[in-house]
Amino acid sequence: MQTEITCRLLPSQSENEEVIRQYIAESTGKPLTSVSGYYPIKRSIDARGKEPVIQLTLRVFLDEPLQPRPNPGFRFQDVRHAPKQVIIVGAGPAGLFAALDLIERGIRPLILERGKDVRARRRDLAAMNKEGIVNPDSNYCFGEGGAGTYSDGKLYTRSHKRGDIDRILNLLVHFGAEEKIVYEAHPHIGTNKLPQIITAIREFILQCGGLFLFEQKVTDLIVSGDLISEVGTEKGDKWTGDAVILATGHSARDIFELLYRKEISIEFKPFALGVRVEHPQTLIDTIQYHRPDRGSFLPPASYSLVEQVEGNGVFSFCMCPGGIIAPAATAPGEIVVNGWSPSKRNNAYANSGIVTSIGEAQIKPFESFGVLAGLYFQQSVEQKAYAAGGGNLVAPAQRMGDFVQKKLSSNLPDCSYIPGLKSAPLQEVLPPYVYKGLQEAFVRFGKKMKGYYTNEAVVVATESRTSSPVRIPREAQTLAHPQIRNLYPCGEGAGYAGGIVSAAMDGQRVAQLLADKLG
Repeated sequence: MQTEITCRLLPSQSENEEVIRQYIAESTGKPLTSVSGYYPIKRSIDARGKEPVIQLTLRVFLDEPLQPRPNPGFRFQDVRHAPKQVIIVGAGPAGLFAALDLIERGIRPLILERGKDVRARRRDLAAMNKEGIVNPDSNYCFGEGGAGTYSDGKLYTRSHKRGDIDRILNLLVHFGAEEKIVYEAHPHIGTNKLPQIITAIREFILQCGGLFLFEQKVTDLIVSGDLISEVGTEKGDKWTGDAVILATGHSARDIFELLYRKEISIEFKPFALGVRVEHPQTLIDTIQYHRPDRGSFLPPASYSLVEQVEGNGVFSFCMCPGGIIAPAATAPGEIVVNGWSPSKRNNAYANSGIVTSIGEAQIKPFESFGVLAGLYFQQSVEQKAYAAGGGNLVAPAQRMGDFVQKKLSSNLPDCSYIPGLKSAPLQEVLPPYVYKGLQEAFVRFGKKMKGYYTNEAVVVATESRTSSPVRIPREAQTLAHPQIRNLYPCGEGAGYAGGIVSAAMDGQRVAQLLADKLG
């Protein structure tokens, strides 16, 4: 017999198989000898009470042999001689998972990636961290795997209606991720492990007959009537296909400008902008777990915060327990910060983006730029931050209490941001609307999480690439661009996703509808 049970255990008990088997026997009224085995379906932490507990939902096998977790099965094809070829611009999660879906449907993907492979990309990241040198085509945002490869690998998403989350997670397991991502409530791979998985996906695409080309920055789309006939790259190459999937990510400003020049319709999209805040991880653990030491059975604690300040949302974004703040600029002369965690989340700090929404009312000084107003507003703030930091990707920062009181910090706490920090008045860097919202929100967050509002925390500017400031429109039924019938915008850069899993689902969805159209 198979059944499903949910148990609530102390953290130490949740790792003890004998305790779990005893719990199963008592819950089902069966003798211990009847419990053949189990596997987890869902695992989460409930830290709302005085004592944190682990909630486990299990598939239990009684008086019958334990069976493995169901394998969804993937039917990939050899597409070397496929009659149809689709060009995919961008090798982030949207582009990669679109390619995998096309291969399952017998269509050959040709991936054009402006950046380098994950191994070569590491050298450019090292140059950013140690020397403050930004390669505009190879950085934390551009290169194999996109922005997600070196920014954490968090897989949690609320986009349950946009696609098959389990399919995405099982594909990641298929290519090397740990099985626990399938059942963890907040699955996470880790920046140290994700590059190997991305490499495995690329090698598999090549084995199936797909094409994968690096350092092929797209600079032109040749339009004939209502179709793209060729895709041109900076190297002077021209590529043709039956359709083009545009999966370039939220930071590909040159692609937005190219579409604008080509009079291919795009739209302004609200986005978010703010700072990254870092606390000692032990402080966040104490606040969230209500104890001075979380022990060895609980993971580093995270948090999720939101407040309405004068009718506008201020919220945490991409929270990284045991993480590191990283430089995420894509051009010289700008400061952008992001966060990531290794798989063990064992660094001494916890960081999170704290951002507020930016709509058309907030970018009025840039309205002469039309649909690109948000893009240039975003860029102007990043350039102010660079100037305030003094160069070499040194970021302007304040202690949290000093930030709220508009006081220049006389010194700054130790921080994980390798290029370094400079004490600066962030009210002169951030737009007044953004600064005021953060000021009020930090105080309110401190009332929700006692101890969060503290001068032990450091506020680092700027967190500005939470999402794309541009949306590329597409038809609801076909997902093709309404003006160009064989152009399929998808993922974060097109304005339809936010994060690895939602971007991957959007890529698959686009590939499925495109494959249906191509027959």
